[in-house]
Amino acid sequence: LPYGQKRALEIATTLGMEPELMLLDEPTQGMGHEDVDRVTQLIKKVSAGRTILMVEHNMKVISTIADRITVLQRGAVLAEGNYEEVSNNPQVMEAYMGTTDGELQGAH
Repeated sequence: LPYGQKRALEIATTLGMEPELMLLDEPTQGMGHEDVDRVTQLIKKVSAGRTILMVEHNMKVISTIADRITVLQRGAVLAEGNYEEVSNNPQVMEAYMGTTDGELQGAH
């Protein structure tokens, strides 16, 4: 099976155990766009009634799935909230984009 299908199968197998809590570490890492979209929709579909703790760097995935986001920097909580609150947080922008105005430093 292709990598994305293997990850989807792993998630589906876990769901067969009907867990109340799922821990997902970079579930879309190394996938192409189609597989990312497929796995993201699978996670979103099965998240109802479950708590999912997920580490993910793809903000498109996060914005699609997460109700609440906690951003960590060097092991400390930098920001918490919904996607809009976190993505507009100046500390998050500074830490991850190098600026508070949404422009990457040195991108002139």
